[in-house]
Amino acid sequence: MLDELLLRMRGYSPHILQIDKRYPEAAVLVPITRSDEPEVVLTLRASGLSTHGGEVAFPGGRRDPEDADLVETALREAEEEIGLPPGLVEVVGPLSTLVSRHGIQVTPYVGLVPDFVEYKPNDGEIAAVFAVPLAFFRDDPREATHRIDYLGRSWYVPSYRYGEYKIWGLTAIMLVELVNLVFDDVHIDMHQPPEHFIKLT
Repeated sequence: MLDELLLRMRGYSPHILQIDKRYPEAAVLVPITRSDEPEVVLTLRASGLSTHGGEVAFPGGRRDPEDADLVETALREAEEEIGLPPGLVEVVGPLSTLVSRHGIQVTPYVGLVPDFVEYKPNDGEIAAVFAVPLAFFRDDPREATHRIDYLGRSWYVPSYRYGEYKIWGLTAIMLVELVNLVFDDVHIDMHQPPEHFIKLT
């Protein structure tokens, strides 16, 4: 599966937004373990944070002026938030840029990481670090669908439940793009309305 991911990422052309000065830039790391059954590493953000508190997210944050590029942002933030040394990450490439509901341009970067990393969550920002098998999303086991009106069109975004964790919003959009890319037999369409959905405002 990892060989297939590497091959497909090299030939992939994600949608990268032109820099809009109205929106600050941010980057997240999408860590995937190097293992026979690859897992994607996620965080549960601390409940007291001013934005996205108590939500599941990939490690990441806003670009600092000192960051050479957004890859550096993603790696720096992953080290600060979950103690992931940048030297353990093989950055594969970007997924499509998204704009959060707080008006931040977010670019995800897929990176391969060893499956033996002992994560050290920053207590002020991260309540938990956990991993989900990438294959879990293959059958699209959604708990619900959220309609999000975004950039002039409607997106029908799955919300997943993995144990005690709810995975939804921008994080779910990133995962759907990744899963559609990796698995030949999967096409999760976020632009066709299902029979039932919940409209988010």
